[in-house]
Amino acid sequence: MSSKTKKRVVLPTRPAPPTVEQILEDVRGAPAEDPVFTALAPEDSPGPSWRAEDAEAQREQLYQQSRDYVATNQRLRQAGAQLKQKCEGLRQAGEDLELDVSQVGQVALPGAVVASSG
Repeated sequence: MSSKTKKRVVLPTRPAPPTVEQILEDVRGAPAEDPVFTALAPEDSPGPSWRAEDAEAQREQLYQQSRDYVATNQRLRQAGAQLKQKCEGLRQAGEDLELDVSQVGQVALPGAVVASSG
């Protein structure tokens, strides 16, 4: 069967999206146990009887974790910069060593050609 002989299915038009007022009305009218509000909640989260102290402790814990992350990130950046400097120092030392080896070879064996390894 070719595509020319197939009938096109006409889909109904989409309804208009809800207004902000309609959404707010639905949210306000939903019970606290509605799966929409509880599906993404952690298993060990306190239920409706949570206390302000618990929320404050959680905020403090998140704040401390954020501070630790920023401090660790800064230390990693500094370590990366130090590694780049040391790498450049090693590269320069390698070049200097190759130059010194070739000079020693010329002094020790004035007529010989020293083969470079690089």
